Amino acid sequence: MSSEPVIRRELRPGDLGAIIAYHGELYGREYGVNSEFEAMVATAVGRAGERGFPSEGEAIWIVELEGRHAGSIALTNEGDGLAMLRWVTLDPELRGRGLGRRLISEAIEAARARGYSMVALETFSDLRAAAQIYRSFGFEIVWEDTRPRWGRASITYQRYELSFQVRAQSSSAISAGSSVRPFSVSA
Repeated sequence: MSSEPVIRRELRPGDLGAIIAYHGELYGREYGVNSEFEAMVATAVGRAGERGFPSEGEAIWIVELEGRHAGSIALTNEGDGLAMLRWVTLDPELRGRGLGRRLISEAIEAARARGYSMVALETFSDLRAAAQIYRSFGFEIVWEDTRPRWGRASITYQRYELSFQVRAQSSSAISAGSSVRPFSVSA
């Protein structure tokens, strides 16, 4: 068994670059995307860095394994009560240990504690294990776009959302005996 990962909650010099590089390396190897994907991630990370990420109401989780970058997840403030989960990656060696689920849970709870009304994330449909985790927390797909991108003939890009207000109302309906299924996903 490998060593245990270290999770940092502060951003250090070099971390933003490591997030970008790791996305390019990991998704290139596992999903066959090209450097256009890495450039898209670089644009989003760069914009966040320019505005001082992480500012109040935002958070970062940097995963390190044996001193090297091994994953990340960020919570960014998009305004109007919306937080985004961003830059979600996890080293293949760490998958299956429940760490991804734990980090996503912490990010969702951080968003709730900071008073956001909704959390959203954007991903693509090839990431099936991640999608299963998102749906288990109540995220629902709100849009999809399938077309050529990132050097592949076709990728379905998706946006998931989790509304804390809808979730609270659905939980109340369930406790009152309703047969409504609040967290079903049609995709």
